[in-house]
Amino acid sequence: MILKSIASLAVAAAQLAAAQELMRFGCSQLTIDRIDPLVEPGAFPSAHMHQVVGGNSFNATMSPDSHDPPTASTCTSCTYAEDFSNYWTANIYFRARNGTFKRVPQVANLGLGVKAGMTIYYIRGYQASARVTAFKPGFRMIVGDSTNRVAAKVPRGLCFRCEANMQQNPFGGAPCTGSDTPGFPKQACGGGWRVTITFPSCWDGKNTDSPDHKSHVAYPATGTFESGGACPATHPVKIPQVMYETMYDSRAFNDKSLWPENGENPFYWSMGDNTGHGIHGDYLFGWKGDALQRAMDNKCAGDNCPPLTRQADQKAIACTKGQIAHEDIGDDKWLTELPGQSQMKDMNM
Repeated sequence: MILKSIASLAVAAAQLAAAQELMRFGCSQLTIDRIDPLVEPGAFPSAHMHQVVGGNSFNATMSPDSHDPPTASTCTSCTYAEDFSNYWTANIYFRARNGTFKRVPQVANLGLGVKAGMTIYYIRGYQASARVTAFKPGFRMIVGDSTNRVAAKVPRGLCFRCEANMQQNPFGGAPCTGSDTPGFPKQACGGGWRVTITFPSCWDGKNTDSPDHKSHVAYPATGTFESGGACPATHPVKIPQVMYETMYDSRAFNDKSLWPENGENPFYWSMGDNTGHGIHGDYLFGWKGDALQRAMDNKCAGDNCPPLTRQADQKAIACTKGQIAHEDIGDDKWLTELPGQSQMKDMNM
């Protein structure tokens, strides 16, 4: 039955990939560390913990003037050997009734051979005739806001799905639809959570970054990128829509006797947010040469694209990076506070 469910999900994902012309591939976990080269470049450690996948040259200082991921990296934890980009998000923790914290574990997405990390999408959309321009060297962007605590301010395409079972059967379809929420699920979920982070798909055509890491990109003026929505005049260039999926196994924390007696949500992003509305993602482009443009021009789909090199899953899994900020992250024991929480209090974060 489980194998049948996995097969059904794989078929559904393949059909979705073919219909939308999207690349969908796995990236194993590179590291969990308290560094952030976009929001806090050079800071060691950064204010809160992140999970990171991609090229192993990831570090606290990645200036686009001096750091070229394809040449600085010796391996990548992602399926495609040409992809040395870095993709990162905050971690999720559970706060027990006694006030201690433990990290919510991640699991690999069904149908992909890598270990727990993220599933990465590069979406061309339904407009097959429209040219999609790959990112330029030095490109980076952020979506979402780690300080946000208001549901209405969560950007479109960022959401949580409460899965009924670990086999994701029935398949829930497109993200951020149906009963998906912009914040943490408020109920116990039998199959954990699927967390989706979708980036804007329109670029101003000039700047590979901006002071807030957001202003140089935008969502379509009308409709959605997937449905062929036109880009606004201020950001006329169509770029691949990057999307992250992370699967969290929250089942170990479904026992309501562990939850706070006052009814507060017991789940926290690693920056101290227990609403979930601080959901955000960071992206730093690092594809080798013109590999991503060739993938877009060839309308690649899924995780096996002939113009690109698909490395063995075990090679991707073997690409890891030791923690720079050596500290407990709440995997093997309960923590008295979130990593960096004292620092966050001092900074009023």
